[in-house]
Amino acid sequence: MILLLLIVIPFLAGILGFAIKGEGVKGLALVSSLLTLAVSVYVSMGSGTAPIYWSMPWIPMLGTQFSLAGDGMSSMLCLLTSIVMLVVVISNWNKQVERPGAFYGLMLLSQTGLMGVFLAYDALVFYMFWELALIPVYFLCSQWGGERRIPVTFKFFVYTFVGSLMMLAGLIYLSLQTQGINSYAWPDIVRAGASLPPQTQQWLFCLLFIAFAIKMPIFPFHTWQPDTYEQSPTPVTIILSALMVKMGLFAVLRWLLPVLPDGVAFWSDTVVVLCIIGIVYASLIAIVQTDMKRLVAYSSIAHMGLMCAAAFSGSHVGMHGIMVQMFNHGINITGMWLIVSMVENRWGTRDMTKLGGMASTAPKMAIALVIISLANIALPLTNGFIGEFMLFNGLFQGTSPYHITFMVVAGLGIIFGAVYTLNMVQKTAYGNATEMVIAKDLSANEYLGLAIIIGLILFLGVYPQPLLDMTSGIAGTLVK
Repeated sequence: MILLLLIVIPFLAGILGFAIKGEGVKGLALVSSLLTLAVSVYVSMGSGTAPIYWSMPWIPMLGTQFSLAGDGMSSMLCLLTSIVMLVVVISNWNKQVERPGAFYGLMLLSQTGLMGVFLAYDALVFYMFWELALIPVYFLCSQWGGERRIPVTFKFFVYTFVGSLMMLAGLIYLSLQTQGINSYAWPDIVRAGASLPPQTQQWLFCLLFIAFAIKMPIFPFHTWQPDTYEQSPTPVTIILSALMVKMGLFAVLRWLLPVLPDGVAFWSDTVVVLCIIGIVYASLIAIVQTDMKRLVAYSSIAHMGLMCAAAFSGSHVGMHGIMVQMFNHGINITGMWLIVSMVENRWGTRDMTKLGGMASTAPKMAIALVIISLANIALPLTNGFIGEFMLFNGLFQGTSPYHITFMVVAGLGIIFGAVYTLNMVQKTAYGNATEMVIAKDLSANEYLGLAIIIGLILFLGVYPQPLLDMTSGIAGTLVK
């Protein structure tokens, strides 16, 4: 029953948010975020030793139950979702938005969908929450986005909706193979998928993987991402970049690798090649960006490409590294987007050629930018290091005959990442101060939001053991 609270709390708060007029809805969002975080912490502490399950009848005639499972991976992602949502609410406390009731109501409903995706133990429940997470984000982008929000949001919706339909077709087919019982339960889906002939698994793999690849996204399914991130309001960009991309990677680990082992074996090298192309391609484009928001967007593509490549390496340490890095990337990218938003709000631009001298005009913000940027390039003693080290170790130990080549080429992402990240820091925080109006440093709520992010960066950089312990059990089950 405790798992259901992770869905019910943000859902009820989101529905209630639409009825609240004015800025009072922020208080509701804050209370909901705190309660959800408390439940997430409780679930995380319990799921590290044994998974938590909950189920009730839902649609018996379709062979589906409302089943939830909280293991180390799902509870870790629920914890990440709770932390990010809380930071978003705190950091935007002093910012005004049109129709705040609808805005925060949709944000909380998107959190509901994310929690449902990470906890779903039934394929039809998984699909329902997959779509529920998408719909609020579509309205948030189209109503509160930038000048080009309509065509950009339409492209985002078409991409993700087409992928969702392909995934639904694959899940229905798998259900029909469950020995005549038409079950959508995860154990039945796993047994049905693994029993299929290799040729069937190969084409079924394509149906599921494309849907997940669009959501991550990896090359060449990434083209919706930079424009959508650029045009979305910052809170929505954070939800998309820190959390929704994890839906795709989580789905690969939960609903693809154990379900279609022969399909995975056939396509794994192809997927890794696409991921590595995406790492290098996105990194090179990030180097030439002058817009901070687009630079961070392409940086996210490179990081997700590395995690996806490790998922198909067939290595236990790589699989463990993915789970650690999913959490750490979510924390780091949230911090990056917060800094970008603060820069834009104060100086009225994201163009790095027009910025400079932040260290002299807003030193606390500059310090936060430096720490978060160093975590983004996985400097030792920051949270990004341990996960990225495990990912490259996983690629090196992979089962592919090209595993060393994969690791070496993917390693270019480290070099390129340092180039574009440190270049952004230099152009934004240092150099001569611009002639633009000198802005004030961090406000109290911004200071608190960044303090949470930086505290996690430093704590998990020095002592990552809690995160490693939480995910160690599930990592071993994904690699045979």
